[in-house]
Amino acid sequence: MTTLSERIRTFGRHLSNVGVAGTALYVAQKARISVGAADEPYIRLQSKHAAHPLWARPGTSDLDVFCQIFRDREYECLDGVVNPSLVIDCGANVGYASAYFLSRFPSARVISVEPDPDNFAALKINVRPFGDRCQLVNTGIWSSTTGLVMDETAWGDGREWARTVRPAKPDEIPVMQATDIGALLTSSGHERISILKIDIEGAEGEVFSAGAPDWLARVDNLVIELHGSAHEATFHRAIAGAGFEVSSSYELTVCRRRPS
Repeated sequence: MTTLSERIRTFGRHLSNVGVAGTALYVAQKARISVGAADEPYIRLQSKHAAHPLWARPGTSDLDVFCQIFRDREYECLDGVVNPSLVIDCGANVGYASAYFLSRFPSARVISVEPDPDNFAALKINVRPFGDRCQLVNTGIWSSTTGLVMDETAWGDGREWARTVRPAKPDEIPVMQATDIGALLTSSGHERISILKIDIEGAEGEVFSAGAPDWLARVDNLVIELHGSAHEATFHRAIAGAGFEVSSSYELTVCRRRPS
């Protein structure tokens, strides 16, 4: 049970990080959802850390993701990155982290990768105001190009922010062709990835299963949510000796390249 003092602190963070207008709108939209009045497919949100309005699906995990990104400032650990040129958002969900990076770094280009079709539809809406600064890729991240399907096995709490993929079985028709981070970098035309964000619900174990990928040496800042001790161990083995200073922030492991 959340105590009154905890609720007050949470509300204070909301006011400080989302802003007065954004907080008022958030409270109003939550009230509408609680009484069943928000029957439209999307409700509008806003934050002082987003250059444009944001959209959420009532009754989904979208409001929780909004709070992570904009109230709790999950990615403020990257605010000090200077003039990033390319950001790759792996596991973009509905686009709140992408919108945060696009707003925070107005000269950066973002590639947003999300496999779930419903999340992807919301992602398109949330980054549309940024135009061609954001490239959308509707597939899953894997260690190689392979056919994937959405995994219907419940992951995490089973909600929209916990969608994951798996390789298609021999008797299945793949619904998407996986991509890997090296291919995204090559197609971008950039030499390096300024910021690589990875939150792919356990698929990080596959991405780093063979050790350090070739593209890792071309990443300046990497922030990843690791799901379980096995994937954590796999990741740390892969980046050992890669020249990163490793720290943690909230649920994230943050890797910053050491100055040469």
